[in-house]
Amino acid sequence: MSHETEHDTRFALAKAVAQEAGAMALDYFYRRETLVIETKRDLQDVVSIADRNVETLIRQRVAEAFATDGFLGEEYGYQEGQSGLTWVVDPIDGTAPFVNGMPTWCVSIAVLHRGVPVIGVIHVPCDDELYAAAAGMGASLNGKSLSLNPSRTLQNAMTGIGCNTHVTPERVGAIVAALLGKGGNFIRNGSGALMLAYVAAGRLVGYYEPHMRAWDCMAGYCLVKEAGGTHLAFPAEGEALLQGHPVLASNRTVYADLLAIHTG
Repeated sequence: MSHETEHDTRFALAKAVAQEAGAMALDYFYRRETLVIETKRDLQDVVSIADRNVETLIRQRVAEAFATDGFLGEEYGYQEGQSGLTWVVDPIDGTAPFVNGMPTWCVSIAVLHRGVPVIGVIHVPCDDELYAAAAGMGASLNGKSLSLNPSRTLQNAMTGIGCNTHVTPERVGAIVAALLGKGGNFIRNGSGALMLAYVAAGRLVGYYEPHMRAWDCMAGYCLVKEAGGTHLAFPAEGEALLQGHPVLASNRTVYADLLAIHTG
């Protein structure tokens, strides 16, 4: 089977599985308060259960169709494959919004070929949005082609900024201050994967987070690249795939500006 055909069949599966997984996650989301009462657990436990079960569903679907593919998921870790293709999955990115009843969480599914994302699919169940991209095939949102607007700048658009416990408050403050100093403005919605999808859709002009894992960014990187944007390289072969790295993706018009903020 040629790589093109391989990518086509995996792309179709990624889109179908993202929607199936999103439906399962959305069911947990709508029932989260009831589940807390029924299980005598707290919301954090409920989202952990949802995370694990959604990832298990995706793993099963991939194993049924492509038994020799590798798989890296946030919940259950890395399983090496023999095909040269690896699925990289975050079953629910944005667990804080999920727990707090906000819609900005998503299912993120990427397929890597030799460390490069060749498929990226992000499903946003609360908004019924499916972002999808494959190498050389462009990016789309609910079937509509995405193409970045070269007139967008830091000054006339918004930039997503991410932070987590791997990044000091001082560093986050310096990033925000530098962006504001350039006349930009920032947003954070609790899901790095979703903010990367928003870059591909032109809703954000860029996204920067000093430390992210592969399952948070690989689908988004594929989307941004196929929509005409650019991104920082993410070392994704061998042990590097399992480690955190800086993530920066943007419209080409602002990449140099955001890179300057990254290098400080």
